[in-house]
Amino acid sequence: MRSITLTAALLACLSLPTPAANLIDFWNTPRHGGNSFNRLPPTPSYYQALNNYGATWVRLSWDKWQPAQRDFLLGNADHYQGLDNSDLRTLIQNLDHAHAAGLKVVITPLSLPGMRWSQNNNGQFDDRLWQDKVWWAQSADYWRDLARALKDHPAVAAYNLINEPAPEKHAGLPEHADAQAMQAWYAQHRGTPRDLPALYEHLVAAVREVDPYTPIMLDAGWYAAADSFNYWPAALSDSRLLYSVHMYEPYEATSAPNIKRAKPYAYPGPAPFAGQMQTWGAQRIADYLQQPLAWAKRAGVPQARLVVGEFGCMRQLPGCRQYLEDVLTVLDKAQLHWAFYSFREDSWDGMDYELGSAKVPWRYWQAIDKGEPDPLPRKPTPEFEPILRRLAAELSPVAEPSRR
Repeated sequence: MRSITLTAALLACLSLPTPAANLIDFWNTPRHGGNSFNRLPPTPSYYQALNNYGATWVRLSWDKWQPAQRDFLLGNADHYQGLDNSDLRTLIQNLDHAHAAGLKVVITPLSLPGMRWSQNNNGQFDDRLWQDKVWWAQSADYWRDLARALKDHPAVAAYNLINEPAPEKHAGLPEHADAQAMQAWYAQHRGTPRDLPALYEHLVAAVREVDPYTPIMLDAGWYAAADSFNYWPAALSDSRLLYSVHMYEPYEATSAPNIKRAKPYAYPGPAPFAGQMQTWGAQRIADYLQQPLAWAKRAGVPQARLVVGEFGCMRQLPGCRQYLEDVLTVLDKAQLHWAFYSFREDSWDGMDYELGSAKVPWRYWQAIDKGEPDPLPRKPTPEFEPILRRLAAELSPVAEPSRR
């Protein structure tokens, strides 16, 4: 039996405000924030610290939090039967903390029914959602329930339907293929379970059954790569949508394995990308990030509806600070919304720029092993400066969005 009746009762007890906010106006001007992918639910001071830097929003994921059942909030991604109410209370408490700190929240699950996040799946990519539409139906049930539960909470600024989908991964489309190859691949898979725009239409419709107003954020395919909107033939039909990409390219240089190389790739400089060595610097970054902008123009999507939901580099990467500066320069020029990865992550230090470029002490890892809070102090550093400077420019108060 589905647990939505219990969920409704829980929300009635919590006395969340009504009616639902029409938050699309919040996104009419560029919004800058951070990502929260922590193993422990963040404390009120965490949200306040992010706001104190000047952030206006946080992209919040909960899949590392301790679940009451197999999967946090989902209950079990193998058979969705309703939201877990204990987990829902924890999530709502975090929304309360963020709201008290003056932050808006983008709700961001890493798992859906039939698509368990690989780090919660023994490191294995879960492809079931992209093979059988039975999982589409369960995912629609999940999002209908989640939207019903959260639609009136004043912190919620958008629903990000799924983080970094990759229906292309096991279906013959190379990562960063050219636009023609992407479009040919999509023509072959259109209407099948690997049709990402069609899945989104299905999930958007489920959300809109219970929440007509809250904006919905859609990640591009191939892990939200900035070139993966190239195969989308059109924008979706809903008028309150945000389209999101992530920026870690060239990934071979910005990611953790590079730092372990005998001679790491540096930025700027040559690095593997799309099967060949390419030289990456400010101009190459600008050229690459033009692709979602060009798609939006063709599709009639205003630039105010484009988001770079994640970007970053290993803080020990030679040239990381310059990389962040070059990415942000492009985003500034286009006036895009963005959220850096990540803010005070307590399970992985690689892109925690407040830690500078030094290795973390052993007590950081001991806290993880013991399930204890992260013990390290944080502070502004040269590595954080490109982000911090832009957040500081946003320190003026943010007006509450209009209703409906």
